[in-house]
Amino acid sequence: MPDTYDLIVLGSGPGGYVAAIRASQLGLKTAIVERENLGGICLNWGCIPTKALLRTSEIYHYMTNAGAYGLSAGQPGFDLAAIVARSRGVAGKLSGGVKGLMKKHKIAVHDGDGVLTGATGLTVAKDGKTTQLAAKNIILATGARARDLPFAKTDGNRIWTYRHAMVPKEMPTNLLVIGSGAIGVEFASFYSDMGAKVTIVEMLDRILPVEDEEVSAFAHKAFARQGMTIHVGAGVQSLEAGATGVRAAIKMKDGKVETADFSHAIVAVGIVPNSEAIGLEALGVKTNRGHIDTDPYGRTNVAGLWAIGDVTGPPWLAHKAMHEAVVTAEAIAEQNPHPLDKNNIPGCTYSRPQIASVGMTEAKAGEGGRKLKVGKFPFAGNGKAIALGEAEGFVKTIFDEATGELLGAHMIGAEVTELIHAYVVGRTLETTEAELMETTFPHPTLSEMLHESVLEAYGRPLHI
Repeated sequence: MPDTYDLIVLGSGPGGYVAAIRASQLGLKTAIVERENLGGICLNWGCIPTKALLRTSEIYHYMTNAGAYGLSAGQPGFDLAAIVARSRGVAGKLSGGVKGLMKKHKIAVHDGDGVLTGATGLTVAKDGKTTQLAAKNIILATGARARDLPFAKTDGNRIWTYRHAMVPKEMPTNLLVIGSGAIGVEFASFYSDMGAKVTIVEMLDRILPVEDEEVSAFAHKAFARQGMTIHVGAGVQSLEAGATGVRAAIKMKDGKVETADFSHAIVAVGIVPNSEAIGLEALGVKTNRGHIDTDPYGRTNVAGLWAIGDVTGPPWLAHKAMHEAVVTAEAIAEQNPHPLDKNNIPGCTYSRPQIASVGMTEAKAGEGGRKLKVGKFPFAGNGKAIALGEAEGFVKTIFDEATGELLGAHMIGAEVTELIHAYVVGRTLETTEAELMETTFPHPTLSEMLHESVLEAYGRPLHI
């Protein structure tokens, strides 16, 4: 007889483990199935360990610029193996923390590869042994993986995915980054700050193409000043790895093809959902380019089968998966949750400078002739930013002129990933410019720029 539960969650990333915890809190007998490490990609190979690496490069940047703060620290240096070990240690600690949470909430953990045998059944295979599981409901939270270039498979030696880039055996001297989304830009920033010569190639007409155009333009200039070479409207046509490096043929914006040599290349051209070989086809589960179709509560077209996170489509963000996890677990437990509003999901890029946004870009907000109120406040006008030596960046807010609705917020600069939440809360509460103007922001803080940006949209800035 199979082990029987109220709910089985396939995958233990941010969506999967959160769904299991919330379901257990609601009294459901819950199991989770994981083939690799508890915590999934985010905790082990994504969000968290990359931030550990970026913290190292941030400190190294400050060390190499100590003179700007009146300090001297001798000749800075680093131990690559120790940097990687610290990052892996952070990941290991958090994965262990998820293991503790599973125990605390009495969630059964099954190690191995899970495959659906029906809408209410799974087999888990590990080391030649198979376990049968059954449940009234199953949540698929299998995530996604890096997409390869069709003409150049990653080899972990000279051509890397993000996983290889997190555990380098040697420091690149001349690095090619293909793709300028958040992953590509974060690794470009890390390796550039650690001393590598970095080239970014982006097929679209600007880097960070999902961001507001002003943010993309500012980031482009900032990265170029740091020494990065950036090609937009360009594409890599071929990539050949050798014993000592990589040769790339790059078709530039003007149509000319240029050949260049690099020590390493990182492929950051998107993701592929992990929806194959888990039994979807036999059940007739509807998908779109591999992503599982769901309703706003995570239901698939097959009764009893649910899906959340990266396997269901964009935005491919851990916090989106976690929020979906709670909504879906509560829907299964018949708690009548509110569905997730994807327009209120913030995006964050942890490069130097950082980038954060929520809601519509100015171009999107202005479609259809809508009249806007747009405010922008520079870091150079903020006392805390100047004191920190971080006067590069701006905060931009976009309002509907007729209603005062906050349509979008976009920022670039130091610690903006810690500031964006204020606007996310504001949008969730359906705040208008009036409430934001009447809010008291502490001084001296970077958060004052949020207030000033709102004031500037309505012609009332105090410090510019």
